[in-house]
Amino acid sequence: IIPATIQVLLHKRLKYVCPCCNKTLKTAPMTPQPIPKSQASPGLLAYIATAKYVDAVPLYRQVPQFARLGLDCSRTTLARWMIHCGGSLTQPMINLLRDELLEQDYIQCDETRTQVLKEPGQPAHSTSYLWLQRSGNPQRPIVLFDYDASRSGQVPQRLLDGFSGTLQTDAYAGYNAVVTAQQLIHALCMAHARRYYTDALKANGIHPNRLPIKAPKGCEHIIKALNFFKALYAIERRIRNMTPDQRTEIRDRETRPILNKFKLWLDRLQPKVRPSSKLGQAIAYTLNQWPGLIRFCDDGHIAIDNNAAENAVRPFCLGRKNWLFSDSVAGARASANLYSLIETAKANGIEPYAYLRHLFTELPKAACVEDYEALLPYHLDRSVLTRPG
Repeated sequence: IIPATIQVLLHKRLKYVCPCCNKTLKTAPMTPQPIPKSQASPGLLAYIATAKYVDAVPLYRQVPQFARLGLDCSRTTLARWMIHCGGSLTQPMINLLRDELLEQDYIQCDETRTQVLKEPGQPAHSTSYLWLQRSGNPQRPIVLFDYDASRSGQVPQRLLDGFSGTLQTDAYAGYNAVVTAQQLIHALCMAHARRYYTDALKANGIHPNRLPIKAPKGCEHIIKALNFFKALYAIERRIRNMTPDQRTEIRDRETRPILNKFKLWLDRLQPKVRPSSKLGQAIAYTLNQWPGLIRFCDDGHIAIDNNAAENAVRPFCLGRKNWLFSDSVAGARASANLYSLIETAKANGIEPYAYLRHLFTELPKAACVEDYEALLPYHLDRSVLTRPG
C-alpha cells in the first residue's frame, strides 16, 4: 500500500521580450485551471469530491486527513471548491445530460429528503428534497439529481418538461400531475408492493430471508403472497439479458397467468382480512395500484420495479447519515450536480475518481458544444483515463 501524498505543481510562465527594441514583453499563458487563481489542481478536486460523494467522508473529516499529509486547508475552502465544481464548472455537462435524458422514452424517478440550513423562507430544520431521474436505456444510462425545497407535483413537471413516454415511479401522488398533463404512460414499482408484505411478515417477528419450513399461524396468507412475487422475480432474472421483444413475449406467456392468479386470490382474500391490519393494508395497496403495477408486461423495455433508481439514490442516503445537512442552496445544488456526474459515470462502468480528474482537467479548455459532448461518460474515450494525472 502506498499512502496518498500531496505534491506542489509549479507552473512556470516564461516572459519574452523583443530583442530588437527591448520594449515588447509577452508572458506565456497560464494553463486553464478548473478554479482560476486557486491552488486546487484537478486531481485534488477530484480526490475531495470522490471522498465526499462516493465514500461519504464529510469535508470536516477530510480537513484533518489533509493536515496529516501536509496540506493546511479549512472546511470553508473545501466547501467553496466543491460549490464551484458542482456549479459553473460542470453545469454545461448537466444541461447536456438533461437534454439527452428527456429525449429518451423511458425514465425512472425517485425522491429522498434532505436538509438545507439556509433555505430562503424556510426554518433551518425544514425538510427539502433531492429528486432523481434515471434513464431506462441500458446502452446510454443517465442519472440526474436535482435539488428542490418542495415535494409538490410542480417539481416533476419542471424536471420532466418536454418528456413523452413511460415514467416509472412509486405510487407517490406527486407524479400524477405530470402524468396527466403530458399524457405519460405511468408504470409503478412491484418492489414497493412486495415491501408491504415483507413489513407484514416482520410485524409477526419473521424475517423475509429466513422463512420457516412451515408457515406460522397467522402468516399463511402473507407467505403465499410473497411466493407470488418470488415467481414473478424468478422470471425476470431469467429474461434480464434478453431483448425487449423476447421479454414481452415471455411475460405474456408466463408472467400474466401468475398475475391473473394473484389478482383473483387477492380479490377473494380482501373481504376476509381486517383493513387496518398490515396484511389488509398490503392487499389494499396492491389492488388500488394494480394497473400501474402490471404495466411492465406491456413493454419489454420497462423493468418490473424502480430499483435501479432507488439504487442510484442510495449513495446520497448513505452520505446524508454522515454530514446530515447542506449549509446553503448553492451547496445542495452543487452536490446534486456532482452526484449526477459520479452516478452516471458509475452506471457507464467508469471509475469515478479517474473520470472527475479528467473532467476537471478538460472542462476549462472546452470551447464549444462538441468539446463538452466528448466528455460525457458514454462518449468518452476510455483510454485517456489511464494516463497519469
